[in-house]
Amino acid sequence: MVDEKIFVCRCEEVTLEEVRRYIRMGFTTFSELKRLLRIGMGPCQGRGCREIVLRELSKAKGVSISQLNPGTFRPPSKPLLAGLLSDVESKKRG
Repeated sequence: MVDEKIFVCRCEEVTLEEVRRYIRMGFTTFSELKRLLRIGMGPCQGRGCREIVLRELSKAKGVSISQLNPGTFRPPSKPLLAGLLSDVESKKRG
C-alpha cells in the first residue's frame, strides 16, 4: 500500500488523515473542523472539500449527510475579480 497524502482541502492543505484524526478526537461538526483545520475557509469557500468532510462525518456518526449541519457560508460565496466591480461602477456613472 502506498503511503500517499490525500488532500481533502487543497486551499488549506488539509489531508484526509488529519480530518479523520480530529473526528476521532471528538470534533464531529463541520463548524468545529472548520475552526480547527481551516477547511472551507480558502479561496474556494468549501466548494472543494465540504462534501468530502461531510461524508467523513456521516460515516463516523452513523447518520446520513442530510442530517448534518453543513456549516455557514460567508460572503463572498464566489470569488470575484476586482475589475468586475469597477466596471459596474464606471457604467453607472457613464
